Amino acid sequence: MRLAALTLLLASFPAQQPVEPSRTPTAPAPVADRARLEVVEDLSESLANDLLELSVAVRDRDPERIAPFLADRLQASPFPARPGPLQADVKWIARRAWLAGSGAPGAPADRSRAELMGELRAFLDTFAEIEDARFKVRGARFDPAAERVGDARVPSAAPGAVGEARVGFYVIGRNREGRREWARGTAETRVRKPAQGPWQFTAFSVAGLDSMVATTDLFSEVAWPAGVALRIPAYGTPGNTGFVWHGAAAADFDGDGALDLFVTSADQSYLYLNDGRGRFRDASTETGVRALATGAGPLLLDYDNDGDSDVFLAAVGEQVLLENRLVPDGTLRFEDVSLEAGVAVPAIGFSAAAADVNGDGRLDLYVCSYNRYGQITPDSWFRATNGTPNLLFVSQPDGSFREEARKWRVDDRRWSYAATFADVNEDGRPDLYVANDFGEKALFVHKGDHFEDEAAARGVLDPGNGMGAAFGDFNNDGRLDLHATNMSSTAGNRILARLFPDETPKDNVLKKLAAGNNLYENVGGGRFRDVTEEVGGFSGGWAWGGGFLDFDNDGFEDLFTPNGFISGKSMKDT
Repeated sequence: MRLAALTLLLASFPAQQPVEPSRTPTAPAPVADRARLEVVEDLSESLANDLLELSVAVRDRDPERIAPFLADRLQASPFPARPGPLQADVKWIARRAWLAGSGAPGAPADRSRAELMGELRAFLDTFAEIEDARFKVRGARFDPAAERVGDARVPSAAPGAVGEARVGFYVIGRNREGRREWARGTAETRVRKPAQGPWQFTAFSVAGLDSMVATTDLFSEVAWPAGVALRIPAYGTPGNTGFVWHGAAAADFDGDGALDLFVTSADQSYLYLNDGRGRFRDASTETGVRALATGAGPLLLDYDNDGDSDVFLAAVGEQVLLENRLVPDGTLRFEDVSLEAGVAVPAIGFSAAAADVNGDGRLDLYVCSYNRYGQITPDSWFRATNGTPNLLFVSQPDGSFREEARKWRVDDRRWSYAATFADVNEDGRPDLYVANDFGEKALFVHKGDHFEDEAAARGVLDPGNGMGAAFGDFNNDGRLDLHATNMSSTAGNRILARLFPDETPKDNVLKKLAAGNNLYENVGGGRFRDVTEEVGGFSGGWAWGGGFLDFDNDGFEDLFTPNGFISGKSMKDT
């Protein structure tokens, strides 16, 4: 997130309605010198981009590419290259500190590049394999005389610029014992931009370095031997010009007791049948799936109550319902019944959820509808209302559906991404939580013949860029808690720390937009309190979906959040 984008966001605030302090954090105008802040952030981004190149060099253990980032001589404490003893943390996970050669951190002293390179090499040599390494600028300040190159195509620093930076770094791989290890550290540094080459460290002192070590391997990547390693064209090339056509869901479609996989892609859907021995075969053609309409978010349900799993597809265009004909035909085959079922309604459908809204014993369908981002700009960065309306398909006595979102007051237009049903107030009726990207999230409470948005009153009004939501009982008190998946940004946090140094995400909406996921504890009666900072802090990057699962089988539900976006040709591209 560039400072220009943030200042554009700030400029939109006068047009917003006043924000009630009890509802959501506010964003006062920054008092800092905007012109200088622009320069400082360009210098920061220039440094951050160079450190991505350092990240690749460290990952590849290439001393010739690492060396230019270190001055000939620099003030540095010994790099902690000796792993300390493992200390049990949680099941299957241990932690350890890293020690300098003498066992003590040591004070910074005048040292040569070769000395520090040797210690860094010793640290990297403790890894038998390195999967990833990363250096990130957590914060930076620069000498008042430091300037940027004004006409540069990308942020660039003028030679001679100097400053200080707090740098976070990590290395992920396998150690010499074959265990997966994630080493994470922070360094206080001084930097300068020479006439040629990348930014250089003139001082580098590690403020802390520790590791998480997996004592047991729980998962392995087996897509290829399992038969589900689908390869699609690279994004932006023919056959893959969009990024909303991907989703997956699991169910036993053929009734053999083993979970099968339904996967969507840009031009078709895929059905992989499980042979019960850890392998899948592509049955897309024989079951008719290949020839039928695809979509973005597959939802598996038995819409006709005949005992087999059907597929509803939230889609950009008309929504899709595929009936599984295993019952009554006895053969696994899918038929597109969207028109006769009444769901072929246009939307920018990204995902769907199901519950019995009208109490007739049949499932109803809720579709989260986004908008055409890139063609249409949200009318607010956190209170947008110009998305496309969400849909609610209510079951009818003849087995079809009728779209009734407006009637039930859930036709949310806040750029919705994901939704989930749960009975939060324990009245026997399903309530609905909707994660919105550019709009505040909604908690629609079922009132019998309609819903009412009570997110603010119930303590879950969240303006973060929402991509997912899930209910679960994280503290085992018998009440459903709520996890909301939001984006977080290292660069955004760095910028906002300069703009609003004394404010937190709870009282500044911009900081909230960069902060990440939220966890809300159900305190009874369907009311919640935000316990994010108490129990973790969940910065998931470009986060999506995810939810609760008991990962270590200890009786407590853990949280999983996938993250990432489109990758370019270099680490600077997302």
